Amino acid sequence: MDPGLPLVDCGVDVVVIGAGQAGLSTAYHLHRLGLSFVVLDGALVPGGAWGSRPPTLTMAKVHGVFDLPGAHRTASPDESALPASEVVGRYYADYERRFALPVERPVTVTSVSSLPDGRLLVAAADGRTWTARAVANATGTWTRPHWPYYPGASSFRGRQLHSSQYRGPSSFRGQRVVVVGGGHSAAHILSEIADTAASVTWVTRRPPEFRTGEFSPDTGRAIIADVDARVRAGLPPLSVVAVTGLGYTEVVREAMEKGVLNPRPMFSRVLPSGVQFPDGSVVEADVIVWATGFRAALAHLAPLHLREPGGGIRMSSTRVVRDPRLHLVGYGPSASTVGANRAGRSAALEIRDLLASAATQPAA
Repeated sequence: MDPGLPLVDCGVDVVVIGAGQAGLSTAYHLHRLGLSFVVLDGALVPGGAWGSRPPTLTMAKVHGVFDLPGAHRTASPDESALPASEVVGRYYADYERRFALPVERPVTVTSVSSLPDGRLLVAAADGRTWTARAVANATGTWTRPHWPYYPGASSFRGRQLHSSQYRGPSSFRGQRVVVVGGGHSAAHILSEIADTAASVTWVTRRPPEFRTGEFSPDTGRAIIADVDARVRAGLPPLSVVAVTGLGYTEVVREAMEKGVLNPRPMFSRVLPSGVQFPDGSVVEADVIVWATGFRAALAHLAPLHLREPGGGIRMSSTRVVRDPRLHLVGYGPSASTVGANRAGRSAALEIRDLLASAATQPAA
């Protein structure tokens, strides 16, 4: 063996990267189809992104959006006040055991590249490698928070944090807080800190759109079609709230009742002691919370050169058009909690068909 080549620890049909909802859904369907696979998860414990949610996000506020295929679970009344991170973490751990899913953690995948024989090489930060005939990437967005640039941000003398770092309202007691962003995370934070902060100011880049009425199947299909059209064109997917609007959830209603959902247009610059708006007015602040969303965590796929000129990755269902060996589960139209489960099944079926087709091809 060439000493310059990495040691290959494991060869499988499929490597699944990520063990959140999308990754476990994919693993479940691969298991049912009888394919050999391994799931590589960067977290220390089961639960996916749920494990990083603040303890103040309780089961009463999540409305069962954490379901996995083959094991529907409804939170019991005595769990309603428990942190979602705790309950969902146990559920995911039980799920992995119940279906004997081969999850390895913590494994930080650093790159996915092609081998001369047509297989994919998956490399981890600890030096281990795996080869696979296909890869289902389900790394989500939680590990890549988006921090937009605004002039003067580095001069701010107070505290700045992203919504992914928010752990509850206690650290905001008596402080003047500016919350940036128009999604549910912003509404959740505003609702909680309203009871402890000296003042709260909500700023959004676009006027928030509150969704009235029920979220019907037709509405869901229309939204998915819009997102799907973007990724089929090789454009970056939009944020969830950009296409769904803010629904009247318990969190949003609570924030409205507290009178904190009164958005101001986006400020033009950050000052050492606050933020300045285009009209010259200033809001003094001790803390700026950037509830500005996330971007897909796909840096480890860079060796495959998947990006289109439009900045996104062209998709057909979950399959990457430039490389059909690769499926992105939980990306674009499958980024929703319902879409992730459906995408896992779709990816598993397409991978099965791809591998079966490759097996019947005559040798070159």
